[in-house]
Amino acid sequence: MRTRLWQRVLPIVLIILTMSVLGAGMLSAQDGTVAQPVNIFAEFTQVYEDVSPSVVAITVTVDFRNREVTGGGSGFVIDQDGHIVTNNHVVDDASRIEIEFFDGTLVEAEIVGLDPDSDLAVLHVDLPPERLFPVEFGDSDALQVGQPVIAIGSPFSQNWTLTSGIISGLNRTIRGLGDFSVGGVIQTDTAINPGNSGGPLLDLEGRVIGVNSQILSRARVSSGVGFAIPSNLTQRVANELIANGVVNYSYIGISGSDVTLDLIQELNLPNDTRGVVVTNAVPGGPASLSGIIGQSTAPVGDVITAINGTPVKGMDDLISQLARNTLPGDTITVTIIHNGSEELEREIVLTSRP
Repeated sequence: MRTRLWQRVLPIVLIILTMSVLGAGMLSAQDGTVAQPVNIFAEFTQVYEDVSPSVVAITVTVDFRNREVTGGGSGFVIDQDGHIVTNNHVVDDASRIEIEFFDGTLVEAEIVGLDPDSDLAVLHVDLPPERLFPVEFGDSDALQVGQPVIAIGSPFSQNWTLTSGIISGLNRTIRGLGDFSVGGVIQTDTAINPGNSGGPLLDLEGRVIGVNSQILSRARVSSGVGFAIPSNLTQRVANELIANGVVNYSYIGISGSDVTLDLIQELNLPNDTRGVVVTNAVPGGPASLSGIIGQSTAPVGDVITAINGTPVKGMDDLISQLARNTLPGDTITVTIIHNGSEELEREIVLTSRP
């Protein structure tokens, strides 16, 4: 009977303790002063009120097999010139794009530029500057796993829906819409569903730290694993699309995989060795011309361990570093383990992606 009683009482005790922490009660600090606990739900409300005027609902019309099909997504205003960021896949092939603002304003948008490699796009609307409320961007390089985040968007056409969660992983890699992957991607357990695409992922200061893009789910509904394009890459892509209409990424010309325990044991490397094993250096490509070899032409491919002195943790990290920090024409210094044992440096002149 005692066990059953505790089974009934314990959940009630936990609920009371949780409400005490999240509510308006006071907690005693170690120095004897009285501290007010953070009410995270009030912060959610404040972010929603502050950022919702910057978020838009997007309805697209696509001509498909001689009939018009509509779809939708989300986006957000980035300046008072009328530019809006969303996902490439939201507006690609659209014959008409309609934007709805938080105050009910409806306006048609035109495409400024599309970037399939990052799955980002920039739109433009013709509205007076005083009617536009740009977002503030945060630094996606400073994020931490476990950090609370918020998404605002239009899942299942339910406009300006707020969902919350945490950053559950960093430096993920997802496929772009072209031949190249997107690195440095943010993983979140915040509910991301169809219609959230292109909307902002926000920190508790209301700053955009990512653009919600994909979910990992066979059922195409949130399974607790969503992905957002990092804000630092988003700003670079948006600026280039506005200035030039296209984004020009640097190209190193390799395919590779992360260092594995089998390779560490085979080459007798330290167990904390991290990097990228070059499986193929594209003939005539930047890496190949610098002397880097892959497993396709040698028993042991070169292992890239650093770029310009910054350690490379794996293929995800390499892709992210190149996309964020380099441009076509840049010369980078790559640290490699050559022939399984010799540490060397190679200078690589990056070109544009083919």
